[in-house]
Formats: sequence, C-alpha cells, structure tokens
Amino acid sequence: MLQRLEDRYGSDGLRVLGFPCNDFGNEEPGSLATIQAFCNREYGATYELMDKVTIRPGKGRTIHPLYEWLTAQGHEAGPVKWNFEKFVINRRGTMVARFAPDVQPDHPAVITAMRSALKRPA
Repeated sequence: MLQRLEDRYGSDGLRVLGFPCNDFGNEEPGSLATIQAFCNREYGATYELMDKVTIRPGKGRTIHPLYEWLTAQGHEAGPVKWNFEKFVINRRGTMVARFAPDVQPDHPAVITAMRSALKRPA
C-alpha cells in the first residue's frame, strides 16, 4: 500500500521513506539489502529504505535522532508502539500527523493528512 501511495502522489512531492528496525519482535533481523529485496519481491516496493535504526533505547543502544524528534512532537508525543507506525511530515519539516501501526496507509485519515502536507506553503 505504501508503494501505491508513492506511485499516486509522488508527482505531487510525496516521498515514502522506510526505516527498518529490529526492535519489535525480531521482525527485521536481516541486512538492509535482504530487507530491500524482500520488500521489492513481496510488495513491489521501490520507495527508499534507510539504514536500520534503533527506536527503542536499551542494552547500550540509543534511539535514532530522527525518532527522538518524531516521538517528542506535540500532543502525539510518546514512544513508537510497533513497526509500521506512520508519520506525516509537511514541506516545512513539521510533523502534521502520526498514525498507529494498525492504521492502514490508505485509511482516509492518512490520505487527508498526507494530501494536506503536500500542499505548497503560501
């Protein structure tokens, strides 16, 4: 579903970025290349995957600075609950929405937030 969003709204400026993380149930134990190949093969994903990150600190690991920032934003502040949590960032670099892992990428609330974030600033 994420790939379909980028295909549909990419010309409007949408960029889907995936940040693999193995902090939740050992769901991403492989290398970045292995994860990319799996996502491409199983989901046709061609959007950009970043290096694996740490989202839950502990055992000598620190949270990635991006996730430290994302999880400190506004009334939606708090730790990431599980993989596939979604964050919508507008063109000015402001986080405008955050969606739980069980909210599908094509949910109307996600589409509304994303389309609003894609609007060019006045």
